[in-house]
Amino acid sequence: MISREYEECIKVCLECLEACNNCFDACLKEEDVKMMAECIRLDRECADICAYAVQAMTRNSPFAKEICQLCAYICDKCAEECSKHDHDHCQRCAEACKKCADACRKMVA
Repeated sequence: MISREYEECIKVCLECLEACNNCFDACLKEEDVKMMAECIRLDRECADICAYAVQAMTRNSPFAKEICQLCAYICDKCAEECSKHDHDHCQRCAEACKKCADACRKMVA
């Protein structure tokens, strides 16, 4: 049984994972892929930590809070990078990352 405190965080992490994967894929199709390199890199890192955070929370890991803390940090970095780009997918990703960082911090508090 997943604890109530994790439910919202899990939901938001999954949304962020999806937004990062969409952004990653869309960035690869942009004309100037080189310019999108850091965005692509952070999309990957962020999607992976979100997936790991979800796994940690669903198995009630003793390290869930620390993993979520790291997740919030990586989400902040990804949001920062994505918000530099005008593409819709980057802007949507930045929003999802900010929301996820907030949810993770709230869960850790």
